[in-house]
Amino acid sequence: MLLLYLFLLLLPHTAFSSHCTTQTNTKTFQKCMNLPTQQASIAWTFHPYNSTLELAFFGTFISPSGWVGCGINPTSPEMTGTRALIAFPDPNSGQIVLLPYILDPTVKLQKSPLLSRPLDLHLLSSTATMYGGKLATVHNGAAIQIYASIKLKPNKTKIHLVWNRGLYVQGYSPTIHPTTSSDLSSITTFDVLSGSSASQHRDLTGLRVIHGTLNAISWGLLLPMGAISARYLRHIQALGTTWFYAHAGIQLFAFTLGTAGFALGIRLGQLSPGVEYGLHRKLGIAVFCLGALQTLALFFRPNARNKFRKYWKSYHHFVGYSCVVLGFVNVFQGFQVMGASRSYAKLCYCLGLSTLIGICIALEVNSWVVFCRKSKEEKLRREGLIGVSDKGSSAIHH
Repeated sequence: MLLLYLFLLLLPHTAFSSHCTTQTNTKTFQKCMNLPTQQASIAWTFHPYNSTLELAFFGTFISPSGWVGCGINPTSPEMTGTRALIAFPDPNSGQIVLLPYILDPTVKLQKSPLLSRPLDLHLLSSTATMYGGKLATVHNGAAIQIYASIKLKPNKTKIHLVWNRGLYVQGYSPTIHPTTSSDLSSITTFDVLSGSSASQHRDLTGLRVIHGTLNAISWGLLLPMGAISARYLRHIQALGTTWFYAHAGIQLFAFTLGTAGFALGIRLGQLSPGVEYGLHRKLGIAVFCLGALQTLALFFRPNARNKFRKYWKSYHHFVGYSCVVLGFVNVFQGFQVMGASRSYAKLCYCLGLSTLIGICIALEVNSWVVFCRKSKEEKLRREGLIGVSDKGSSAIHH
């Protein structure tokens, strides 16, 4: 039930334009297509006789001081190398300006500001128009149309279209856009002659949801539950060795689910060229490796009387708790990557995690109470007080 609930909560409320349009105030296009992210769409007319593409991009602002841009990558479906046209309010006049930019590797690494420069494409003309005419103002959700007429290379009809939007413009330099999975997936490849899209750019939302759900449950909930069972159940004498089987069973089940989630994450990386989450990926690999080491340790567990048992226990505790802590961190990193930092899914996970923490605190307090009570009884026994009392009571009975 928890798995299903998290799956439903993680599903993003994606809003697409209901229908793309081939009609604008000044032009009629032959074809149109809804783009998979940011409620964007395009319309175009391709003239095969002279390889001229007339393209209109429809996007929206996310900030009054933000920017909206689209472009073509001549070589590959990724941001780096894109020849882009970016629209934003002029910092001096407030009027919409449309400037050309080339997104080289220094832009992705943020080593230098993005500066406008002429494109090395055969750009015939370009304009940017706010919906609502010249008097329309830029605000969150304001719609804009970017028009460009481009002469393509002969017999080249497949293009890599890249688009995005950002919050701020410093002078005439657009700053970095948001880095959620949706924003990093704003790339598509399509044929301007047939209108068909490349299959590799299909919507991966469902796979991301399953990946996040499996990892949140395995590394983020089940793994700490296994650690709790080992720490607090082993001291209950009535359970005997049951605590060990409970601990091992929970951990193995968590590692199995986590392995499936990890494999799905690797596959998502392969299906998302140009999209990379460095920290999330490194943490995921570290958690999986620690989980694998912890699982292997189960098969190399020395006998209780073995002189190496104390070293094995130290290793087992260190690796186990490291895996739990990194698992927590990476689950929250995953929420940030999916753009679900303020979602009900994260709230649900936080409630489950808070419950586990509350149980740990209660069990820890109980363990200390039991420990203090046994220490007091042991002290009284050493002083002979408990023994004297027992003998006196038995003499009275006789």
